[in-house]
Amino acid sequence: LSRRVMAAVAAQVVEIDSLNEQRDLLKMSPEDNWKMEHEKMHIKHRGHEAMHAEMVLILIATLVVAQIVLVQWKQRHCRSYNMVTLLQMWVVPLYFTLKLYWWRFLSTWGMFSVITSYVIFRATRKPLSGRTPRMVYKWFLLIYKLSYAVGIVGYVAIMFTMFGFNLFFRIKTEDSMDFGVILLFYGLYYGVMGRDFAEICSDYMASTIGYYNVGAMPSRNLSGDICAVCGQKIFVNLDEEGIVENTYQLSCGHIFHEFCIRGWCIVGKKQTCPYCNEKVDLKKMLNNPYKSWERTHVLYGQLLDWLRYLVAWQPVIIGVVHGINYTLGLE
Repeated sequence: LSRRVMAAVAAQVVEIDSLNEQRDLLKMSPEDNWKMEHEKMHIKHRGHEAMHAEMVLILIATLVVAQIVLVQWKQRHCRSYNMVTLLQMWVVPLYFTLKLYWWRFLSTWGMFSVITSYVIFRATRKPLSGRTPRMVYKWFLLIYKLSYAVGIVGYVAIMFTMFGFNLFFRIKTEDSMDFGVILLFYGLYYGVMGRDFAEICSDYMASTIGYYNVGAMPSRNLSGDICAVCGQKIFVNLDEEGIVENTYQLSCGHIFHEFCIRGWCIVGKKQTCPYCNEKVDLKKMLNNPYKSWERTHVLYGQLLDWLRYLVAWQPVIIGVVHGINYTLGLE
């Protein structure tokens, strides 16, 4: 009987201590609560330095092997690599959005997906309407410019917070930094998605029109007054200043609507002539003082290409690392 009483008293003491601890946690600020949890984690993993070093080596080795595999895949089967990457770019954020209840991102993702699906539907129809190429490039150029602007605002907000300017406006550091990071992510993510979908639409439309064929000769002959990107007639001469847009000539001699070749090269990520597949010298076009090609947009496009690996493949690599650690019994 005395043992039962002692056990009951001990259980009550533990319960009281637990309630007191919970009460203390409620009184603590979020920063102090985070520090306490961080300290508990260090106490829990103290003495596991050898295990942690092994886990770091596994992570580094997996990253190196994954990078080699992805590079080889992209070089040997570029089309399948791009399609799988685009699918993951579209699905992976949706998974985390539903899991973490990020409804704001889900609403923007839904609107982007609906409109882009309609644009892709129009771009893949046969016969292709003469207005479709311009409509497609206008939509993706709009996405590109909006993502560029949102990304810049997010970056400025982060720098604004890092230098402490938010304190002059009595804005909390956490709120200001969260605002900047969210905008930067939105800008980079939708910039990547827009450019990838624009590349797919560019291939379909140009192949349907007939003046472009990947790795082969086109099925139609191009006359001197037709734009190979949209298939429409060119009314403005090279030496004339157009009211709506100008005409641009590549180094290979073929001429295009400036808006069309701009969408083809910068938005659609193409660096070859839409007709003869000769490589386009983007530096020459950017250095031309009479044309409005912005070097910053090309650099921003390269940044978007780097982000694709982080969003699409990094979660997969981390999942593989966790699987290896679980198989080896590493915590």
